Amino acid sequence: MHCLTQVPRAGMLLPARSTALAFDPKSLEELARKLADAVPPGLSALRDDLERNFHAVLQSGLARLDLVTRQEFDIQAAVLRRSRERLEELERRIAALEKAPQK
Repeated sequence: MHCLTQVPRAGMLLPARSTALAFDPKSLEELARKLADAVPPGLSALRDDLERNFHAVLQSGLARLDLVTRQEFDIQAAVLRRSRERLEELERRIAALEKAPQK
């Protein structure tokens, strides 16, 4: 199962991705199957139809959420970490230049 994390989009440099949610289809099918299995025995004749409907509703609901995959989140965390390191390095260089005697 892919781990999904909700993150704010403002200011994030996210890789291009399709509008479809990148979610493991097997996990979605498994969840839809579990929901269909929870249907009372009297409605078992409708089980396959309910499973398809559960699958469609779950996929539609997930697609509306502003989610990114764990991989996308980790990539952005690494980009942010490198940016912070670079900023700290530049701040140190500026401080050293400001302390250097003027010609």
